[in-house]
Amino acid sequence: MKQNKCIIQNEKEILRLLNFFSIEAEYKKEYNIVVGVDEVGRGPLAGPVYAACVCLKYDFDLISLNDSKKLNIDKRIFLEDKIKKSSYFYSYGFASVEEIDKYNILNASMLAMKRAVEKCPIKPDLVLVDGNKIPDWEYNSISIIKGDQKFPSIAAASILAKTKRDSLMTLIQGIDNKFNYSKHKGYGTKEHYKELKQNGPSLLHRRTFIKDYI
Repeated sequence: MKQNKCIIQNEKEILRLLNFFSIEAEYKKEYNIVVGVDEVGRGPLAGPVYAACVCLKYDFDLISLNDSKKLNIDKRIFLEDKIKKSSYFYSYGFASVEEIDKYNILNASMLAMKRAVEKCPIKPDLVLVDGNKIPDWEYNSISIIKGDQKFPSIAAASILAKTKRDSLMTLIQGIDNKFNYSKHKGYGTKEHYKELKQNGPSLLHRRTFIKDYI
């Protein structure tokens, strides 16, 4: 039974990979510059929301690409370097804590993605956007629900955005060590809520996310 289950899982993964690479390849036949964009950090209580935009080379070799949430930290760090070497270009954008509180997290996420795409050294012919909403821009775009599981460029963007934001939160802990940002990255873990009760909010906390602690 175990063997049959393993075979079924392997078959599903093979089918996923075939679709994963072939659909984006079709878009690249029609458009010269295809990029994927994704954001991370909608859920945390603290820190910015980060986005990345990636234009993968046509001959990239990244068979283990997937949604960053499905990969452990070692895998993400390993893939980060490979993605950068397998890309024509990549760029980042973010929205600050103040912007999250001012515009709400959805609009701030759109702003972060817009900033990432605007930093592209070449204007994209097509932008593949993760989710069901397209930022307010004039780029030719397609939004794809769970796009980070369906398109290599979006998956690559999700990994770069995640590793970038994680490294920033780890760096911040060196300045404000009242919160273990290097571990929980600002997410609402038991440890983080305990720190909030003990220390109160810091400048990095999203006021609209922690109303009970203000």
